[in-house]
Amino acid sequence: MSHKIAILGASGYTGAELVRLISTHPTMEIAALAADRKAGMDMGEVFPHFRHLTLPKLTKIEEIDFNAVDLVFCALPHATSQAVISELPKNLKIVDLSADFRLRDPAAYEKWYGQPHAAPDLQNEAVYGLTEFYREEIEAARFVAGTGCNAATGLYALLPLVMAGVIDTGEIVIDLKTGVSGAGRALKEHLLHAELSEGAMAYGIGGTHRHLGEFDQELSRAAGHPVEIQFTPHLIPANRGILATVYVKGDAEKIHRTLHRAYADEPFIVTLPMHFAPSTRDIRGSNFVHIGVYPDRREGRAIVVAALDNLTKGSSGQAVQNANLMLGEEETAGLTLAPLFP
Repeated sequence: MSHKIAILGASGYTGAELVRLISTHPTMEIAALAADRKAGMDMGEVFPHFRHLTLPKLTKIEEIDFNAVDLVFCALPHATSQAVISELPKNLKIVDLSADFRLRDPAAYEKWYGQPHAAPDLQNEAVYGLTEFYREEIEAARFVAGTGCNAATGLYALLPLVMAGVIDTGEIVIDLKTGVSGAGRALKEHLLHAELSEGAMAYGIGGTHRHLGEFDQELSRAAGHPVEIQFTPHLIPANRGILATVYVKGDAEKIHRTLHRAYADEPFIVTLPMHFAPSTRDIRGSNFVHIGVYPDRREGRAIVVAALDNLTKGSSGQAVQNANLMLGEEETAGLTLAPLFP
């Protein structure tokens, strides 16, 4: 059975990644592509690496016949999805890739994003899209909110450990490095090549990064009590990839066993042997997550390292994985391509 798909925000990085993945998907067919400022253009003009594909012309959102599609991917900028999704047909399946519906609590949204949520009813309906931990809810959902890519990386390293009680939830530090595509495609001075290359910078320092709202929400839920972590992301001169180095208090061998058991049957998450460190190079362009564990030189402490591609498993690949579940397809459909190398 073929499923008709619409992508809103197709001219951005996550929109383009959705097109790349869906173009070889066995049961999804792209029926509509929306990009307001580039409406009327061919996708191959906006992204020349798609010149070989036969795709619909880019159009405005209001010109799409949503009664003719089965599922919509909303890859719009943050703070715009609320108004757009509120106007979509109420029976339409939706996967949102923005930050607008990730937080369940309206007060938490206002705290982290500085304004009240404009669609609280939809916020209550949205299922958090961390596939491996909300699979049953996603299968039954009409509306799924994709995770933040930084949050997903840290949560894959931490959630099984918090749920099993094998680490001290009061002592968690995440030092995270992320590629520049995570900041989106809009022109920004600090992302120009001359400003970014040959350097690295910390940002969102001191507990100000918005993905901390997701860490608070998911880790506290897993622990059964409030959990607050230390988290500092760093922008590095790479196009893709996230590497999270997580410092925890707990026995390294027990931590490794816990992660191995938790992910043993997961198709996209690989727990490496002890003393093996993941690299963003090894998951580039794929829907895979690699996790490694090392004992710290201080007894009773460990280092967990997780790597994923921010545009694929951290966003668009995760979105397709969730859509597969929502549409009753194989969860891995269209997502098993090997990582790019070199």
